[in-house]
Amino acid sequence: MNTKIKMIDEKNLDRDIIIEAANVIKEGGLVAFPTETVYGLGGNALNPSAVKKIFEAKGRPQDNPVIAHIADFKEINALVKEIPEVAKKLMEKFWPGPMTLILQKSEIVPDVTTAGLKCVGIRMPSNIIAREFIRACGVPIAAPSANISGRPSPTDVERCIEDMDGKIDYIIGGEMCDIGVESTVIDCTVQPVCILRPGGITLEMLKEVDKDAYIDPAIMKKPDKDFKPKAPGMKYKHYAPKAHVKIVAGDLQKTIAKINEIVQNYIGENKSVGIMATDETKKYYKNGIVVSLGSREDMISISKNLFETLRSFDDKGVDVIVSEAFEEIGVGVAIMNRLQKSAGFDITTV
Repeated sequence: MNTKIKMIDEKNLDRDIIIEAANVIKEGGLVAFPTETVYGLGGNALNPSAVKKIFEAKGRPQDNPVIAHIADFKEINALVKEIPEVAKKLMEKFWPGPMTLILQKSEIVPDVTTAGLKCVGIRMPSNIIAREFIRACGVPIAAPSANISGRPSPTDVERCIEDMDGKIDYIIGGEMCDIGVESTVIDCTVQPVCILRPGGITLEMLKEVDKDAYIDPAIMKKPDKDFKPKAPGMKYKHYAPKAHVKIVAGDLQKTIAKINEIVQNYIGENKSVGIMATDETKKYYKNGIVVSLGSREDMISISKNLFETLRSFDDKGVDVIVSEAFEEIGVGVAIMNRLQKSAGFDITTV
């Protein structure tokens, strides 16, 4: 398949590109496009054959549901049976933005989109390219991340091309994604509401709407093989580079010492090692390939750089990546969720 790739400027949208890409969707094809979280791989969420193409292009397990993206508030009404009051309040406060709501699906949403579940995840992205593209399509867009299943999600167009060129019809290229981790997924079919996947909308922010909101404890531990995911990213190993990832958690000074010890051991085995550090700690590592994710004072910078840093170590051909852990507060919860998934829960506590 020849994939058409077109770049677009967020500040001066080329309508011809938007319309051309939308026509691909209308014909049952697939289009990758930027959002504020990561690049998405889009198909018509109401067209079962188009959604099946998404699973095939990604190599995605069929029991892993995909999210339907909309451009306007009114579009949600046809997709769900009802909108609880708390969901309406969340929509008013956080849409458009990096938040997905799980609601009871209507009959028009195909089972393949929801992996056979009776509920559907819906999101309205804030990225202007994404919203104008979805609006031009005239249908909700099923869009998981635009990468090979299990790999780190792409946050710039080059990584999207790396994984999807030749597998899909069209790629719209924009700027690097602002947040860098996928949307917060919130189950609104239960009361109080429950976070099924942490993201840029944090628990602390949700509590401003529902003071009893909580995070499903299952998301921060290794799932059972029979576990049936209600949201993307809950069951399978995700976000993983080719190199094995290890995490060291605990007191920061002890963490640094332990990482240096681990790195030295791997070097003794003639293995190449990458270290994911921060601006505050990078100077303390004398061996290995050291990359800072950003400052611990700016956790959004760390979330934005996380997936790209994992992929950059693949470019460098390292055998092992050792990462510092982060405090599970605010967006730090999302960062640690992605790190633990990428490491297959290989965590050393000091």
